[in-house]
Amino acid sequence: MPPRPYVLNEANYRQLLDDRPTLAVLPWGATEAHNYHLPHGTDVIQITHMAEEAGRLAHEQGGKVVILPTVPFGNDAAQLDGQVATIHLGTAAALAILRDVALSLTKQEIDRLLILNGHGANSFRPMIRDVQLEFGMLVVLVDMWELAPEVKGETFENDGDHADEFETSLMMHLAPDLVEFDQAGPGTRVPWGIEVLDRPGVFTPRPWVEIHPDTGSGDPSKATAAKGQAWLSAATAAAAELMVGLSRAKKGDLPYM
Repeated sequence: MPPRPYVLNEANYRQLLDDRPTLAVLPWGATEAHNYHLPHGTDVIQITHMAEEAGRLAHEQGGKVVILPTVPFGNDAAQLDGQVATIHLGTAAALAILRDVALSLTKQEIDRLLILNGHGANSFRPMIRDVQLEFGMLVVLVDMWELAPEVKGETFENDGDHADEFETSLMMHLAPDLVEFDQAGPGTRVPWGIEVLDRPGVFTPRPWVEIHPDTGSGDPSKATAAKGQAWLSAATAAAAELMVGLSRAKKGDLPYM
């Protein structure tokens, strides 16, 4: 396979000079336990695939996009409680990475950045406001799991938010050799002891292993590769459409100022 000109890890300088990107995409994952049956790199595998496949679709539609290397670590402060080799990247470190990426891009006249987030505990909104203020670039955030909500609602039966039916289905489609489905725990969530915390609008971090004994959150038992493929295809197309629109934006098109 020749180098893909829209994937920065593969593209050469000649390709990038001949077809300069106007939009950079930064996939951001995490390295953490995913129940007993999914790899620690689940978030990285999923978000990298989505970014590169959406980049391919956008490139074929004339979008001038470049997919940056995936950031493999995310905010896992709540998951350091007795797990093995879960890696936490704090907010200050994440902001430093984002700021230096923005600095590098704007110095080279790429002033549009799309963060494609694959980890629920990553929280970028205050960082984005700071980076936009400092560098005057347009920064857009997409949380992967929020894409194609209709397809997601029609496809998956069990609720959850970590190593559940949804994530397990994606990995069964993307990397079936890495899924040990027969080892999966039930993904049970232990209720809060302080009942008033279980109300809409109330947040506190979960002590993960106490709340989720197998580290999963949601029953994965009804996962299938076909379900993962169905949602991923729709979500990737939606991400590609966003990439094309952002890459074609003109200064003055709100909110690109």
